[in-house]
Amino acid sequence: MNTLNVLLVEDDPNMRLGCEQAFELAGIPAASVPSAEAAQREIERNPPAVIVTDMRLGGADGLHLLRWSQARDANLPVIMVTGHGDVTLAVEAMRSGAYDFITKPFASDHLVEVVRRALEKRSLTLEVAELRRRLAQREGAEASLIGRSPQMARVRQLVADVAGKAVDVLIHGETGTGKELVARCLHDLGPRAKGNFVALNCGGLPDNLIDSELFGHEPGAFTGATRRRVGKVEHAHGGTLFLDEVESMPVGVQVKLLRVLQERVVERLGGNQQVRVDTRVVAATKDDLKQRAEAQQFRADLYYRLNVVTIELPPLRERREDIPLLLENFMQQAARRHELPLPELSPADLRHLMAQDWPGNVRELRNVADCMVLGIPHARVDAACGEGPSLAEAVEAFERSLIGEELRRQGGNLTRAAERLRVAKTTLHDKVRKYGLGGRLGEV
Repeated sequence: MNTLNVLLVEDDPNMRLGCEQAFELAGIPAASVPSAEAAQREIERNPPAVIVTDMRLGGADGLHLLRWSQARDANLPVIMVTGHGDVTLAVEAMRSGAYDFITKPFASDHLVEVVRRALEKRSLTLEVAELRRRLAQREGAEASLIGRSPQMARVRQLVADVAGKAVDVLIHGETGTGKELVARCLHDLGPRAKGNFVALNCGGLPDNLIDSELFGHEPGAFTGATRRRVGKVEHAHGGTLFLDEVESMPVGVQVKLLRVLQERVVERLGGNQQVRVDTRVVAATKDDLKQRAEAQQFRADLYYRLNVVTIELPPLRERREDIPLLLENFMQQAARRHELPLPELSPADLRHLMAQDWPGNVRELRNVADCMVLGIPHARVDAACGEGPSLAEAVEAFERSLIGEELRRQGGNLTRAAERLRVAKTTLHDKVRKYGLGGRLGEV
């Protein structure tokens, strides 16, 4: 994103000089012009992030410039500078869409404070527009596995690499990280997309039913089995079988699943016929299956058979830079589903959300997006509804935001960013690693 700059429109040379100096001392890039007509030419040539204009100018007045700029870009913040006798004009300006107004005479620090708030709002507006552009341009794995973090880029690459390969896959990640979504991508992006995608949660069935659910049964196999039933493995022939919470599968069923994976045949409960199956198995777990196997809580031979390719899904707290993109996507989905308008998110709201730990990961973020669209209070959005972040969390969130913004301004150049932030390059490098901002680095 380009550096956000301010356009000052003031026909009084002394006032214009004073404002220019205030912006310069505050480190805010600014250009100035003496009239609304000159401002229009400058806006068309080099659109600013914020306009600060006097209400009374030599030619067209500030209200005219406000309406002209609003017609061109309704989200462009315009700050009006008015005299004591221009209260009526100030009210009219606010009704016409002005961001704020400042009454003469004013202190330079007040001007800078109002402009900083407007720049922050403009920065968020531009970021949301960029997020929506990226969401609209997604395709392939990126359409489902959303995120610009290096961790998600690696996940997408691995999914693309193995989607078309005849290998079983193990997906490992915390609850809510999107394990079934990755499994569906593996199915949809490969040659099995025309076959069935069959999902089974191994922890959601009693032990005495999972055998029949997976492998099917013949009539009379047990009480109540009046007719043949095709199991999930057979139903997924030519497609993909997704086994969630595979760590909870009973040991006896693990033995039968191992045989299916080794020989690609299934034997229905109560039957003797072996049915050949061409089924890809994608298993998912939140546990460390290797540790469970070593503790004899999971069959080691099944673990090694499933562990041909393992996809590790990062928790949301380790890829916080993906939160704005994910949140925008979830809010768009919720708005369409509930036929409601998209809510506006303030910079403070976004900082608060990015400071959270998200123990429920992406699933929890989706629920928050639903609450926001429906206008339902949620502790993650409204700090007053629950415990806000601690001082340490707030400081870290601010530091991360500050470093990320400076890296964007410097095009990812670590050396220049360190100079601007007045920290040692090695210190900044450590903080970039700590906050997972490595994806924003360019030439360092």
